[in-house]
Amino acid sequence: MRFRKKCIMPVISTILVVFAGAMIGFGIYGCKKQEPQEEEITSTETVEQEPSKENISPTDSGSVGNVNKIAFASDRDGNYEIYIMNADGSGLKRLTNNAHDDIFPSWSPDGRKIAFEFRKDENPEIYVMNADGSKQTNLTNNSSRNQVPCWSQDGQKIAFHSLSEESFEIYVMNPDGRNKKRLTNNRSHDMSPSWSPDGMKIAFCSERDGNSEIYIMNADGSDQERLTNNPARDTGPSWSSDGKKIAFTSNRDKNFGIYVMNTDGSGQKRLTNNPANEGNPSWSPNGKKIAFVSSRDGNNEIYVMNTDGSEQKRLTNNPARERWPCWSPMALSGNTIE
Repeated sequence: MRFRKKCIMPVISTILVVFAGAMIGFGIYGCKKQEPQEEEITSTETVEQEPSKENISPTDSGSVGNVNKIAFASDRDGNYEIYIMNADGSGLKRLTNNAHDDIFPSWSPDGRKIAFEFRKDENPEIYVMNADGSKQTNLTNNSSRNQVPCWSQDGQKIAFHSLSEESFEIYVMNPDGRNKKRLTNNRSHDMSPSWSPDGMKIAFCSERDGNSEIYIMNADGSDQERLTNNPARDTGPSWSSDGKKIAFTSNRDKNFGIYVMNTDGSGQKRLTNNPANEGNPSWSPNGKKIAFVSSRDGNNEIYVMNTDGSEQKRLTNNPARERWPCWSPMALSGNTIE
């Protein structure tokens, strides 16, 4: 798997930098996600702060009561920052205020924390913060490209992809950054992990067969199996809350749209049918809605729809780009979700 031909590494590094830059510009990210659209929301900003490198405990308490919230990234204030809003688009609040991009938010299963990617120059890192934006902490802190975190449903692990020499691979680590473990080992990119609700499986996308396809594996990296098989790009898998479906993004019908399939790869069906690009699906915790991004109104905005593709509704309306929505977990302590 590992190439040791030092003479080709500068060329490969240059190619990867260009590749990753192009992917974030389009909103897909290697095997990953995609683009949004337009509606008006008012901003309530938090106090400016830079991410810290303090140690944290997985049991640190943060904000609670984050019921039926959607976290996402927006560049409405000049660069990408993490925001949260209510599931109807109201109550917008900015959580990060940094000089560099904060993207790809992922909620902890108790709703107290959010992992995210902090992108400074060409050295992105995985950070975690309390759900009110406080106590931003670097979990990876190394020279690799550590990107696209995804929290396991038991709260004990964070999956992410990281550059290992010339390719991206899937890793897991504890929520305090310790005990990093590599799960995939392939000469092509393995990216964008998504945990199953029972924590037993991880869906991801891989280019090992010549183009981006959705794969599934056990949580320890064993039994890797391809679920999609077509000449198009299938990216950005997202598990349903009951573990029976996987939503993903594909351009098999000329433009990128949201699709859904059973977890064995059967029953693949398109949910959105719009000439614009659409992607970044995220299931609501009760399994009744999917948040996604669409550029149908000229720029990237966050939308929501029923899981059969009906009743598509725009939640944000801003000239900036809104991307990478992530729904908060199920309510705690007897709270309810719509």
